[in-house]
Amino acid sequence: MAQSERLTVAPEPELSASVADRMVALARYIESRPHDNLRLEDLADFIGLSTSHVQRAFKKTFGVSPKAYQDALRFRTFKQALTHGQTVTDAIYDAGFGSVSRVYGKPERQVGMAPSRYGKGGEGEIIAYACRETIFGLLMMAATDQGVCFAEFGEHEEALLEQLKKEFPKASLAPSRASESVELDSWMMALDQHLCANMPRPDVPLDIRGTAFQTRVWKLLLSVREGEVVSYTELARRLGEPKAVRAVASACGRNRIAVLIPCHRVLRSDGSLGGYRWGLERKQRLLEKERSAPSE
Repeated sequence: MAQSERLTVAPEPELSASVADRMVALARYIESRPHDNLRLEDLADFIGLSTSHVQRAFKKTFGVSPKAYQDALRFRTFKQALTHGQTVTDAIYDAGFGSVSRVYGKPERQVGMAPSRYGKGGEGEIIAYACRETIFGLLMMAATDQGVCFAEFGEHEEALLEQLKKEFPKASLAPSRASESVELDSWMMALDQHLCANMPRPDVPLDIRGTAFQTRVWKLLLSVREGEVVSYTELARRLGEPKAVRAVASACGRNRIAVLIPCHRVLRSDGSLGGYRWGLERKQRLLEKERSAPSE
């Protein structure tokens, strides 16, 4: 790189305790006014810092900007209004968005389905599911027309079906039949072969649904290769949110697509297993299998 193109960036200092405390106070201030039009200048005046300092310190503390934080609060209010029977338009304005386009026009605010469907619990969606016994126990996989939205281990099919209904309470659920869902059956077979016979991990489309932060974590997990493990701290660093270790761990715990989104490859910083939605014994066995498998 030519000399004129070189830039020197000073390392950013750690937040002092007093600044971190101010950011917590600022978050509470935003929470008390989710519908107000809070400008960055207003927040800076309230907390007694410059606008640039507030923007940088708040994101370092919470992993998002003050604006994104308030939008998340508004969106939560919006979703609650929909589930209580408000119209979409009324819910949008009552939540403080100010315009329909600010909800529909932001991909990171989407909940995996149209907002008008969210309030109906996914009504109108068709989800096919299938169960198969694997060396790690019974596994249920379910898919929309976009891809796999659910893959969970369980003791018996009835319990897994109840969990699927809980995740998608008003969607139309139907057992997969080869004539109607060739893809799901083939994906299920490929995943079974991966688990039981060390075949390559199947490359299947995923219908990932969660908050913007959860989705970022889950997509980053897809880059963790078989045989590799990372800590929650390292995952947060790779995400560009080094302070968000707990939020990363929480997102891993809320992953509903086992193995295909490999949250089992995330450990605590001391190397211990941490948590796993489908049991620590299963997590340990998955890791041991991957460590012993030949390179693809």
